[in-house]
Amino acid sequence: MSIKLKSVGKTYQLGQTTVHALRDATLEIAQGEFVALVGPSGSGKSTMLQLMGALDQPSSGEVWVDDQPVNQMSDHELAKIRRNRIGFIFQSFNLIPVLSVFGNVELPLVLQRVPRQERHDRVYAMLERVGLTERALHKTEELSGGQRQRVAIARALVTNPTIVLSDEPTANLDSKTGEEILALMQRLNEEQHVTLLFATHDAKIVKHAKRVVSILDGRINNDQLTAGA
Repeated sequence: MSIKLKSVGKTYQLGQTTVHALRDATLEIAQGEFVALVGPSGSGKSTMLQLMGALDQPSSGEVWVDDQPVNQMSDHELAKIRRNRIGFIFQSFNLIPVLSVFGNVELPLVLQRVPRQERHDRVYAMLERVGLTERALHKTEELSGGQRQRVAIARALVTNPTIVLSDEPTANLDSKTGEEILALMQRLNEEQHVTLLFATHDAKIVKHAKRVVSILDGRINNDQLTAGA
């Protein structure tokens, strides 16, 4: 799955103040890439992820998914892409507190109408990979921040997405768990060609990424598109 931004701008109105979250952003993420999007807080990283994930529309310019402009897609088509092809890992987790760990990870499979036994097997396989099998029946409010982050990661990966968009995926993880999660995602990237785009401040992610994109004040610094280590 490839995503392109073509001269994209995004503005928000806060009272009488116009906030320019993105300015003339042009970027292409090819299928199978592992890209780290770096920049200070407020630089536009999260806004870019929302646009690339078809969660929002640009104020100007175009966002293309697999050679089709997002603004020409129906709500049904956009929902289908988000449900079946994109895995989201939000910085605020966005977990459902009334559901167990298992229920949160299972939910996207329910929306995909995956059969019950297959859902069960896939959820437990993913919980084992992120080290949460013993917490499967716990409510998310009973978990630490790092454990909630791992639930969010499991939920994003259980659908076998073709692209994963993540806002600070290791922010709430200890260094050992963070390295394990990054290793898991790197295997997905290398073995299954899952496209990864991470907005991050984490030097470990930058080290793992194959390309680093710098953004400042809503502008992509095209002079600093670099290969990762």
